[in-house]
Amino acid sequence: MALRNLFFVMLTAITIAMVIAFGVAPRLKERADAPAPVTVAVATPEPVPSAGSRAAFIDREDDGHFWARADVSGTQVKFMVDTGASIVALTYFDAQRLGLEPEELDFDSEIRTAGGVTYGAPVTLESIRVGKVKIENVNAVILRTELEQSLLGMTFLGELHSYEVRQGQMIIRQ
Repeated sequence: MALRNLFFVMLTAITIAMVIAFGVAPRLKERADAPAPVTVAVATPEPVPSAGSRAAFIDREDDGHFWARADVSGTQVKFMVDTGASIVALTYFDAQRLGLEPEELDFDSEIRTAGGVTYGAPVTLESIRVGKVKIENVNAVILRTELEQSLLGMTFLGELHSYEVRQGQMIIRQ
């Protein structure tokens, strides 16, 4: 009886092995040999701003920064574009040039920078225009001495439709 059970177990094992060897394995090999389905992605380029659109191109300077020459309520100001600055920041000198009379303002707004905490005077600029892009009523802050260069921060950049960097140029769109 034990020999008979052993015979059936061996026969069953051989049958299973043959099914796998001749039935399942060839199908798995066909799947492995078949080329994987190809997914084709079509990239449609973003439209390049035309001459009539409200866009501006800011070149990367030799120092690696993007410097924008902007018209601030009729006065030219050179800004370093700073996406890490939450607000447009003006030097004391640029504020004087803009006629904001910083000597008359209260420097009581706490400003947190990478260098620590400082204080500034909040102002609202009538407008900032870079090329054909113009944003009105821009919140800004004037700093006394902590700033060597005015910064074009997110209170301007955040009002744009988009901004991006491509091949050494920052493109801003309204």
